[in-house]
Amino acid sequence: WSSDVCSSDLMSRDQYLDAVDEIRAEIARGWVYQVNLCRVLSAALPAPVDPVALYQRLSRGNPAPYAGLLSVPGELDVVCASPELMLRRDADQVVSSPIKGTAATADTMLDKDTAENIMIVDLVRNDLARVAVPGGVSVPQLLRVEPHPGLVHLVSDVAVRLRPDAGWSDILAAVLPAGSVSGAPKSSALEVIGRLERAARDVYCGAFGWIDAR
Repeated sequence: WSSDVCSSDLMSRDQYLDAVDEIRAEIARGWVYQVNLCRVLSAALPAPVDPVALYQRLSRGNPAPYAGLLSVPGELDVVCASPELMLRRDADQVVSSPIKGTAATADTMLDKDTAENIMIVDLVRNDLARVAVPGGVSVPQLLRVEPHPGLVHLVSDVAVRLRPDAGWSDILAAVLPAGSVSGAPKSSALEVIGRLERAARDVYCGAFGWIDAR
């Protein structure tokens, strides 16, 4: 969380709907296929806030496979309950599992959900191909239904075998910002996002984790 959110950064419902209309116009003219428009919401927390207690409370109310707590004393606390695997690396194997498509049950998924997921899979394949050996990109699972409390997601796995010279800085440069929070084509989607969103994107659209160097 952050105490730096200004009222001018917050997007009203009408402003959000106007931005969606603009995105639809950009899709109609062929500039983008998909844009992930984010709206910052803010709520006051009682002070002082114990990030560990908040994480525990969030984990009970919203259990998620990629929940996490990151604390930088005096600077930043991030409490996360994400269902999405941004990146996993094991030696020269890297996997990203983008989510697109959400419904109450699997049988209520729409054709739109499938189309969005496939577009993001293509985007992630293109991103990871920059650090892969020739022919080293695959999609081991496409459009699997993953259950979560109260809803289901469509999830796909994109896997690559890394080039011998590809390090962490190369991998992160290739995949960030994540395709599932930007859109397709990514460059066009980021241009639209920069134009329409009122607040600069912060940690809520990022990723964190750890590197085990053993």
